[in-house]
Amino acid sequence: MAVMSVVLSAFGALVATQRITNTGSITAIGVGVYSDGACTNVLSSISWGTLNPSTTTNYTMYVKNSGNIPVTLTMTTDNWNPASASSNITLTWNRQNHALSSGAVVQAVLTLTVASGISDITDFSFDITITGTQ
Repeated sequence: MAVMSVVLSAFGALVATQRITNTGSITAIGVGVYSDGACTNVLSSISWGTLNPSTTTNYTMYVKNSGNIPVTLTMTTDNWNPASASSNITLTWNRQNHALSSGAVVQAVLTLTVASGISDITDFSFDITITGTQ
């Protein structure tokens, strides 16, 4: 659902803002992904809420290596809907290629950035895959 608002700025100019809604699903391979540091609440989706052009927002999660050997963490995205959203929206994180010891937990921050020139996208979705590779 799109929400469009028009605001009169202090300079008397009209400013139009487009809000964009999103939900992303998360798949974990070789690691566990949780919403809490105690690793009791499995994280399977993120609701980024309502976003505006030129918006950057962060989401904190926790990644646990429950295996017996160290793994290297990577994050990828796919299944963008609409496909054009991937040209105007980026997702990064602070744990790419991070070595995670056996049994260790690390706090990870996902950063979602919406381009200032985004247009014709009122809602979007994509999948996030967090992988621990031996």
